[in-house]
Amino acid sequence: MSELRKDPIINRWVIVASERAKRPLTFPAAREKKSGGFCPLCPGNEEKTPEPIYTDWEPASSDESMRWRLRVVMNKFPALERDGVLAHQTGGFYEIMDGVGAHEVVVETPRHDESIADFDDEQALSLIHAYRERILALRRDPRFQYVLIFKNHGFEAGASLEHPHSQIIALPIVPKRVHEEMMGAEAYYAKHRQCVYCEMIQHEIDEGRRIVLENSDFIAMAPFAARFPYETWILPKRHETHFEDLDGERRVKLAVILRDVLSRMKNILNDPPYNFMLHTSPCHESDAPCRYHWHLEITPKLTRVAGFEWGTGFFINPMPPEIAAELLRGEHPDSMPAEPVVLREEK
Repeated sequence: MSELRKDPIINRWVIVASERAKRPLTFPAAREKKSGGFCPLCPGNEEKTPEPIYTDWEPASSDESMRWRLRVVMNKFPALERDGVLAHQTGGFYEIMDGVGAHEVVVETPRHDESIADFDDEQALSLIHAYRERILALRRDPRFQYVLIFKNHGFEAGASLEHPHSQIIALPIVPKRVHEEMMGAEAYYAKHRQCVYCEMIQHEIDEGRRIVLENSDFIAMAPFAARFPYETWILPKRHETHFEDLDGERRVKLAVILRDVLSRMKNILNDPPYNFMLHTSPCHESDAPCRYHWHLEITPKLTRVAGFEWGTGFFINPMPPEIAAELLRGEHPDSMPAEPVVLREEK
């Protein structure tokens, strides 16, 4: 029987349609890939992108043999730009402000056909270092209230270029979704004197059913009220408000668990399109009053958001997170029904 599950953080309801669960290979085939054509992010085409604002070089014995491992450049078609002044304008009933911010592209590797799932430990760590360094740099601008890091993997997930890359956008306001999570965390703390994320992590460790991977510092788990099939969150086990505060040793452990989760998704789900989003505390939020707990959300695109979701704010998830976690761990429960679930078409 289907269940209605409530997200304990923002009180959003999700329908987990347990009777519609299916084996991972009955989901759509591998993401669509484009072949050939010019790629501005490949080595040799560096002049086609803006000058890098951050570069990680491959180890080399001489300057002549140096090769970049990762580059960060300004987006040529930015959603927000640094020029401008933060000023609210009144247009009668409506409120307007200049689109001040920053929009950067992280070219994750020089190899066009590689993904984070294929990285070695050094490459994965290089990516985490780059994210941290760019947040630290962008938060120095007092106009920026929030820095969002996200990745669109595959055309179906919103990627306009096939070459592996992620994006960083600095915003003059705190995003609504993050604000809702922060308010939910504050409300839970006011009532229970505990961090809702820390409580959730401990519950998942005690129960064990939705854990995908864990190490001494991080847990990867399918959230109880998962919105999408195989949705996975990565969280630090100890309470932390800001991603950029991670020390060197723990950055290594985060890099490895992120790579390993994406590798499992690639192998088990046939390289699905996905998005990931890093949710951390606002730039100028001090640790003392903030009950927020940073985390990274990975959402494969295996079903379509359609009219019901848009009309209600509910999500329908045909894959119970307990089964998704088992499959991502490499286990195959005997109770898995063979009936395939087709993508829900918008009507």
